[in-house]
Amino acid sequence: MHRWTDPTATPEALRPCVVSMGNYDGVHRGHQAVLAAALETGRRVGLPVVAVTFDPHPLAVLHPETAPELITPGSIRDELLEQTGLDGLLLLEFTREFAAQQPEDFVRDVFVRGLAAHAVVVGVDMRFGRANSGDVSTLADLGERFGFEVVALEDVGDGERYSSTIIRERLRAGDVAEAARILSRPHRVVGVVVHGHHRGRALGYPTANLAADSLGYVPAEGVYAGWLTRIDLPANAPDRRMPCAISVGTNPTFDTDDRRTVEAYCLDRDDLDLYDERVMVEFVEHIRPTLKFDSVDDLLVAMADDVRRCRERLTDLASA
Repeated sequence: MHRWTDPTATPEALRPCVVSMGNYDGVHRGHQAVLAAALETGRRVGLPVVAVTFDPHPLAVLHPETAPELITPGSIRDELLEQTGLDGLLLLEFTREFAAQQPEDFVRDVFVRGLAAHAVVVGVDMRFGRANSGDVSTLADLGERFGFEVVALEDVGDGERYSSTIIRERLRAGDVAEAARILSRPHRVVGVVVHGHHRGRALGYPTANLAADSLGYVPAEGVYAGWLTRIDLPANAPDRRMPCAISVGTNPTFDTDDRRTVEAYCLDRDDLDLYDERVMVEFVEHIRPTLKFDSVDDLLVAMADDVRRCRERLTDLASA
C-alpha cells in the first residue's frame, strides 16, 4: 500500500481512483464495511482504491481538552488499513487552517484535483469542511458538479451502530471480549519490551513489560487472557505468537509504583529473553480485576489460577 501526505503528489498509477474517507480509529466493523464497499466499487469499475485520513485526529487539534485516547494510533491504524487490501493511503495533516476549509474547497483540492476521484464511498454520518458543515447530501451535490459518484452506507449489523466511542467504553470497563466483537479481532497494544522490577521472574512468572510509550488504548486494570506476538520475527518463526496472561495495573500488593503498566507472561515459558523486542499484546478475555493480596503466598495462588484460566480459555478458543 502506497502512503503519501500531499494530494498533489498522488502517484499517477492511483489516478483516477475510488476514495473512502474517515478517521478510522479502531478500523472496526463499521469502518470495514465502508472500506469493503469501496473495494467492491473499485473492482466493479477497474480502479485502485485509496483511503483518506487525518493526522493528528481532528479533535486533538480542535478540542484537545476533550480529545479521546486513540484505540489504534498511527502505525497500528495504518497497518490495519493496509490489511483490508487498499492500494493507497493519503494521510492529511490536520491543522486549524485545514479545518477552516469550505466543503467545496476540500473536495475540489483533495478528491478532484489530487485524486481524480471516480467514486467516493463513506458512511452516512460522515461530516467534513468548516465547522463540519459538509455532510453526505453536500458531498452528493459536489459529486454531481465535479463528476464523481457518491456511495453512502447505512450502519451495518441489523441496525447496530459500531463506533470508536463504544469500543473505548468497553475497553474502559475491561470488556475486551465485546470490544473484540466490534473490532472483529482482539484489541491490541504494541510496544517495546523494557526492564521492570523483575518481580515476576523472582515469583516464577517472568513477564514482558511494555514501555510507557506503547501504542494502543490500555484497557481497565485487571488480568486478561491473550496473545503476545513478536512482531519483528518472520511470520513462520517458532515462538512468534504465544498464549499469555496479561496484567494491567500498578501492582498494588507491593505498593511501589503509581503508573499503570502492561505486562504479559507467556504461559509456561521462563526461557524467553524479549528485552528490546517490539511486541504486540492482544486482549482476548477479562479474567479478574486487579486485587491487593495480604501476602506473596496469596498472590502466587491467584497467579497460578490466572494462568490455569487463561490456558483453558485460549485452548477453548483455538479449538472452536
